[in-house]
Parts: sequence; structure tokens; C-alpha cells
Amino acid sequence: MATTVQDAPERSRFEIEVDGELAGYVEYSKHGDEYKVPHTRIYPHYEGNGLGHELVRGALAQIAERGGTVLPYCRFVARVIRDDPELTDLVREEERPVFGL
Repeated sequence: MATTVQDAPERSRFEIEVDGELAGYVEYSKHGDEYKVPHTRIYPHYEGNGLGHELVRGALAQIAERGGTVLPYCRFVARVIRDDPELTDLVREEERPVFGL
């Protein structure tokens, strides 16, 4: 199973594909270098394979490479960040308490 995570800025989301087929996405709205992330979705027939974590980690890696910050309104995204302390730096310090970080 070959997966890729890529930004689809025209749709304001990061998408994950499995063997060339869209399996899910992370929505965002971007203001400067700040990404508000309200929702993550993995399509039902792809659930249970760890693709949600792979998608979020891939999206966060791309945001980090761009020097961006994240407002993880999606609880799943906030949980992925909480579970990996190295990702906490993507959330501005003053915003961390809002997301339980």
C-alpha cells in the first residue's frame, strides 16, 4: 500500500492517497503562516489502517517545513500533537492552553 500526503491549496486541504486513490484529507484555512485546522476525515473504507495519523503527521511536517504555525481546532490533530511533544512547537505558546497542550 503506497501512500502520499500532499497539499491541495486550491481545495484548502492536505490529502492522503493510497495507491493513487483519495483516502482522506485535513481541511485548513491559512492566514499568513498560520493554519487553522478544523477537520480531518478518512473515508470509511480506509479507516483502521493508521492513515489518519499518517495524514496529520504528513500535513504537520509540510507546515513545519514552511515555517508555519497551527491552530488545531480538530480534536484529532490536537491529540496527535499532544502525543508527540516535538510537534508542540507548531502551536504558538500562548495558544497551547486553548488546545490542551
